[in-house]
Amino acid sequence: METNELHRGRLIDHIQLVVRDLEASRRFYEAVLGALNIPLGGAEEKYFWFDELFVSGSDSAAATGALTGRHHLAFQAADEAMVEAFYKAGLAAGGTDNGAPGKRDYHPGYFAAFLLDPDGNNIEAVFHGPHKRSAPSVTITF
Repeated sequence: METNELHRGRLIDHIQLVVRDLEASRRFYEAVLGALNIPLGGAEEKYFWFDELFVSGSDSAAATGALTGRHHLAFQAADEAMVEAFYKAGLAAGGTDNGAPGKRDYHPGYFAAFLLDPDGNNIEAVFHGPHKRSAPSVTITF
């Protein structure tokens, strides 16, 4: 697999989740990340990836046979409608409600939804309210 261009955000370079049922996780993440306009980066027999998120089965070489524990991952959404679409897509793809779309008290304008993925990870989509970004992402070209 050859990568010509990567987009990176701020702190995290990448995260790997090791899951029980790779196909169930693929359905879930394709649905929720598709609703956030994040395309599938690639897929192999034992793993798939979206930007900084890699998901593999326990039989992949990188997993060393162990499942990861429960995590909370939050993905940025462009607006409240995108948070709503994330939530609906995730429920339809086998996710479990862990907090319907709505305003939260974390800071003014914080609008989020929470789902549990097939392995119980708490997956969030958040829109931080009206704001200005200096850039959509950092682009790394090889």
